[in-house]
Amino acid sequence: MSADWFRRRFLPGGPLTAPRPPRPRASPVPYRRPRFLRGSGSSTSTADASRRPDARPRPVRSPVRGRALPWNAGYAEIINAEKSEFNEDQAACGKLCIRRCGFGVEEDQEWLTLCPEEVLTGHYWALFDGHGGPAAAILAANTLHSCLRRQLEAVVDGMMATQPPMHLSGCCICPSDPQFVEEKGIRTEDLVIGALESAFQECDEVIGRELEASGQVGGCTALVAVSLQGKLYVANAGDSRAILVRRDEVRPLSSEFTPETERQRIQQLAFVYPELLAGEFTRLEFPRRLKGDDLGQKVLFRDHHMSGWSYKCVEKSDLKYPLIHGQGRQARLLGTLAVSRGLGDHQLRVLDTNIQLKPFLLSVPQVTVLDVDQLEPQEEDVVVMATDGLWDVLSNEQVAWLVRSFLPGNREDPHRFSELAQMLIHSTQGKDDSPTQEGQVSYDDVSVFVIPLHNHDQRRGSH
Repeated sequence: MSADWFRRRFLPGGPLTAPRPPRPRASPVPYRRPRFLRGSGSSTSTADASRRPDARPRPVRSPVRGRALPWNAGYAEIINAEKSEFNEDQAACGKLCIRRCGFGVEEDQEWLTLCPEEVLTGHYWALFDGHGGPAAAILAANTLHSCLRRQLEAVVDGMMATQPPMHLSGCCICPSDPQFVEEKGIRTEDLVIGALESAFQECDEVIGRELEASGQVGGCTALVAVSLQGKLYVANAGDSRAILVRRDEVRPLSSEFTPETERQRIQQLAFVYPELLAGEFTRLEFPRRLKGDDLGQKVLFRDHHMSGWSYKCVEKSDLKYPLIHGQGRQARLLGTLAVSRGLGDHQLRVLDTNIQLKPFLLSVPQVTVLDVDQLEPQEEDVVVMATDGLWDVLSNEQVAWLVRSFLPGNREDPHRFSELAQMLIHSTQGKDDSPTQEGQVSYDDVSVFVIPLHNHDQRRGSH
């Protein structure tokens, strides 16, 4: 992304483009639940009814028995406690069929054809946590896997090679090309990571166009797991989380991206482009919101270049609302958004201003690679993926304790992973037997995938 493009796109005073003719408004994105939940049953959480007499029971939904998800994964979800009319979470899963793209036989070689044979197959699980309405999450669930397939098909020949070639066509311009690739440390998994990053970016652009055309707004976080060639790739943009649970290990597979965790990146952007704040915010961080009585006093602060703290004399400009305000789950970017990465939010602005949040948001995910082949997984080894509604109440260790206490006694149940996903959600509803302290309740939407890793090599389906 060039500085000139950034200024033209987001900063006032840039060159004006000719007005585009109005386009017909598209139909709003219809609300729906994941396809694999069709015909599903539900169990009921009564925690709300016991705490609030006027609350309706909140059903926990899972796939109907007999409907197998990839790798026999389990899934469950619960809608928020009337925080909004719809469940703003969305989920998707399925098989990825990667085909080779090659040039046709025409002399000019301009026509791209698809070979009918699948070169590589994998599997895909994704969770999208919407905000500002469910539209962005629904679009992401419908779109991201197609974007990913296209990006993987563009590099599949490089993925199938022992070492990714310098030229995908196989021609050799420089005899030392393999050495240059090796010195850069470029591996097959780097092509998959690049495909995931590009797919997120492409999906974000699609969501922006579709929401603008339909007159809708909103955004979503995205957490995706992809299995390819014996490895599991976990891509995260937002505050959902994935962990690996084994008999003697709990391993985080993602990091949350919030205004606090990305403070320095966000502050640096405001430092380079102060116009983005429109004179309404201060980029500096203070332990609390400053008051008029603080003027002239030396107080703790930190800026974009600082991981530590220092002191400065308070000036009038420091009394403006902070770029990042609050702590923990209450931290907000420009007083508006609780996440710093995700998809959508192209139209989102600070209340009663024309200040855009999109320049501060990244759609690029962080990708973690788990080598499942080398892991030699045991029967109870699973990956738990969930939206933040689960992690607001349960820690990694508490989720691991629930997994280890449930799976060994239910080995004969073919639906045990969906049953486990349901149990994890019930444990966020303030029940007496919950491992949460003081019966904490999550009133947010909660969606959970439980992905078993045992015998994954029999399901990977690579050619």
